Amino acid sequence: MIPRLLTYLRHTAEARPAPPTATIKVTRDDNSTSNTTMVVKTIYICRHGFRLNWTLDPHTITYSANFPTPTGIPADPPLASHGEAQSLELATAVAALDPPVDAIYGSPYYRCLQTIAPAARIIGGRLPPARRGIRVETGFGEWYGQTDGVPQPRPAPVSSLAPLFPGLLDTSYTSTAEAHPHGESIKQLHDRIAAALHAVISAADAEPDGPSAILICTHAASMIAMGRALTGVMPADPCDDDFKCFTASLSRYVRRTVDDGPPSEWRGVGVKGGWDCEANADCSHLVGGEERGWHFSGDESFLRDPDAFNDADNERRETRETKL
Repeated sequence: MIPRLLTYLRHTAEARPAPPTATIKVTRDDNSTSNTTMVVKTIYICRHGFRLNWTLDPHTITYSANFPTPTGIPADPPLASHGEAQSLELATAVAALDPPVDAIYGSPYYRCLQTIAPAARIIGGRLPPARRGIRVETGFGEWYGQTDGVPQPRPAPVSSLAPLFPGLLDTSYTSTAEAHPHGESIKQLHDRIAAALHAVISAADAEPDGPSAILICTHAASMIAMGRALTGVMPADPCDDDFKCFTASLSRYVRRTVDDGPPSEWRGVGVKGGWDCEANADCSHLVGGEERGWHFSGDESFLRDPDAFNDADNERRETRETKL
C-alpha cells in the first residue's frame, strides 16, 4: 500500500518542503487553563483533501457537476484520487497526535466526511461509544460568498449521509448553526463560525467525561475564520493571509482560559476564553506538502477558489496576469 501510494503521489503532485510550524499567541493575564475545570483543551482543525470540481455560471449562480456526486448535489463533489491519498496520510498523522483526539466533528459536505473517515476508522476503536461517530455540524459548512439573495447550495441531511458512511456518523448529534441560505458576507461567515464553535465547545465542556481534544474537518474559508474566531485576532483587512488552509493540512489550537462570554464578542478575546495557534496548517505529514492554499479576496472570492469550480478559467486568467 505505502509504495503504491508514494509512487502515485510522485506522479500527481510536486513534492515540496514541509512548511514551518507557525505560532500565533496572545498574552493573557487571567487564569490559565491549568487553573480551570473545562474539558476541551486542544482543538485540531483540518481542511478537506483535494477534490473534484464543479462549474458555476457566475451570472445565474447555477452549479453543475462535472462528475456524478454521491449526494446528487452538484456543489458536493467527492475527493479526487489525490485527495483520497491525502486523507490516508492525514489519518496517520491524526492517529499519532498528542494529546489524542477524543471526538471528531465534520462539515456535512461529502468531501469533508470522506477526508476524515479514515482517521475516524483508526481512532474510533479506542473512543467510548458516545464519541465514536463523526458529529456532523452544519455550522462548519462551506462558504459561498455574498450573492445578492440568490439561494446557495445546501448540504445533504445526515439521514442521507449516514448510508454513504456506514457506522461512521453520529446520527443522534444535532447541529448548532448553519450558513444563511442566500449567501454570507465575510463578516457573517466569521460570526457564523464563532457561534458554531461557541456552541460546540460549550456542549463538549458540559459532557460527563467529555473530550479533552477535538478534531474538526472543514473548508478553506471556514478554516481561516476558525483561526480568527478562536484566537480573537481579526485583521483590519479580512483578506490578509494570516491563517493558512492547505488541503488536508492540520492546525492546532490550545486553550488559554475559560470565559463564557457571548459568541458575538469573540473579536479581541477569542471564543470561550481564547486559544493560541501552535500549528498553522501544518503539511509535514503530506508527501505533496503545501497544496491549494487560499485566502479571502472579497465577499465573492469563492469565484477565485483555486480548488473549486472553473479551475481552467482561473488558471488561464492567472497566466495572463503573470505575463502582464
